[in-house]
Amino acid sequence: MNMNRAFLLRKEDVDPQWLLIDATDLVLGRLSTKIANLLRGKEKAYYTPHTDCGDYVVVLNAEKVLLSGDKMESKEYPRYTGYKGGLRITTIKQQMEKDPTKVIEEAVRRMLPKNKLADKMLAKLKVYAGTEYPHVAQNPQPIEVIIRKPSR
Repeated sequence: MNMNRAFLLRKEDVDPQWLLIDATDLVLGRLSTKIANLLRGKEKAYYTPHTDCGDYVVVLNAEKVLLSGDKMESKEYPRYTGYKGGLRITTIKQQMEKDPTKVIEEAVRRMLPKNKLADKMLAKLKVYAGTEYPHVAQNPQPIEVIIRKPSR
């Protein structure tokens, strides 16, 4: 390798892997940080910020994710319809009952950079509420997510 030249990864040289994470009893924020880093490719030696060099991530058991503190009742997802008095607020508890996959997707989306690559990175995230998933042919490699539990 010529040390007088800068290394810039091209999108043609990227070989993404498929990774499998079981979200059972993992804290949402710490799990989302780990997933966002895997999607960006920050854990690879050839990480380049302007190239999508991350891996595909399959997350199972989204309904079994934990939240620290009293976030289950206090954390809210506000959205505005565009009409007068159109502020709609959904708590995370209501969202977990309706669709627990959206909770993880939203947490990861907010941790990704706000640029054109974020949509491409987020498209590589596959979240499922149970243990069944349709990506068996890709042979995702299970990884052990070691996350320090918060002290209570």
